[in-house]
Amino acid sequence: MAHQIFLSHKHEDKPVVEPVAIRLKEIFGEEAIFYDSWSIKPGDGIIEKMNEGLTAPKFVFFFVSELALQSGLVRMEWQNALLKSSRGETRLVPVRIGNVPMPEVLKQNLYIDLYSVGIEAGLNQIVNVVQGNSSFTPSHEGFSNLTWKFLKAGKEEITIQIQASHLMEPNPNFVIMLANDEPDVRFELNGGQSMLNGFYKRPFPAIEANGFSIAPMGGAITPDRPLVLKLKQANKQAIAIQGVVHGWTDPFRIIPCVGN
Repeated sequence: MAHQIFLSHKHEDKPVVEPVAIRLKEIFGEEAIFYDSWSIKPGDGIIEKMNEGLTAPKFVFFFVSELALQSGLVRMEWQNALLKSSRGETRLVPVRIGNVPMPEVLKQNLYIDLYSVGIEAGLNQIVNVVQGNSSFTPSHEGFSNLTWKFLKAGKEEITIQIQASHLMEPNPNFVIMLANDEPDVRFELNGGQSMLNGFYKRPFPAIEANGFSIAPMGGAITPDRPLVLKLKQANKQAIAIQGVVHGWTDPFRIIPCVGN
């Protein structure tokens, strides 16, 4: 059985690519998707299986990152697909997942800018390309582009960093969950950046903490531009951080804490 969809990517980009693969598998079935993690079995010849996957797919999604552009094997995949696309035998769809320029030869193709629009919107566009159904809205997988960690944990001041691992977050807004009341804490963004903030008493029933909303003004978060937030003690009440929530989504999404 020929695969309908081929996912061309670099191994190091799997944290972004795998949620797409899983979502496509849920919709179209595993046999329709060539994704090396399940399409190449132990003992299989890698080049042979790659050639088999590229025999007659309807769609080749090329996940464009700095590492992918440097890979000879990935280059062979997308250039093969580009040639077949010129003959009308397949459709090559570049998916930009890194802060890199699109190769000149691919600029004639409309591409999905997952780096700029984020994982959920990008997933939606990829599914729409295959289904041709612009009204379809997929649910997102468990991949979190955002994580946070402590940079400083003192008695009078706590500094945290919110980091994007792969994609740009164009309109960042967060709810810092604290076991504190509004008068207990003052907030300051890195470099004195302006922000909108607010206080909410127990905004999420599942979290026994108050919410302090933070929305930087005029600044996206990218993998090389994290957000650094200082929490300063405003009285004698110790600061007790319970977690960080990504915006006012329903259901709300807790950002994973790493490195602590």
